[in-house]
Amino acid sequence: MNKRMKLAVFISGGGTNLQAIIDAVNSGKLDAKIVLVLSNISDAFGLERARREGIPTAIISRADFDSRDRFIEKFLGTLSLHGANFIALAGYLRMIPPEVIEEFHGRIVNIHPGPLPEFGGKGMFGIHVHEAVLAAERKTTCVTVHHVTKGYDEGSTIATREAPVLPNDTPQSLQARVLEIEHELYPEVLERLATSLNNSTEDA
Repeated sequence: MNKRMKLAVFISGGGTNLQAIIDAVNSGKLDAKIVLVLSNISDAFGLERARREGIPTAIISRADFDSRDRFIEKFLGTLSLHGANFIALAGYLRMIPPEVIEEFHGRIVNIHPGPLPEFGGKGMFGIHVHEAVLAAERKTTCVTVHHVTKGYDEGSTIATREAPVLPNDTPQSLQARVLEIEHELYPEVLERLATSLNNSTEDA
């Protein structure tokens, strides 16, 4: 039985990678349906991007729950309610609860703006990654798409794409160059994973 990818995208900010995924779906380059955009930040602009497209949104923050059990129940219940069968992290700045990782084993991916494992781990996100790459005097950097496990940036690598580091780069200029590559690579990888998901379901 064919089972189309039903994608939940997790964000914490502006959602430019979310927009790239939305554009890929709308253009037919990504055979998936975005069933939910979830954020831990109520005013994340990515939520507005989703609403403009009629995509359901949810705001779930641990701080809003008086117990961890209720937080996990809400988290998993929301994903189930919307029928999500795959999760893509797109600038989501919280550790994924282990219960969610277990429920979606092998079906959670993240995009990281630098080489892993050298420029990964707790606190290594966004501009901090590019600052570290420049401090290390690297001649190249790369975008990394990887599986999500219980440790920060520890999952196996799915795909990488290299970007040059120029002599006059600032963290901001490097970030802009890398972000363009992220917007190309992430939808491409998700399309490959969607095809694999369909094939594995058909063979089951």
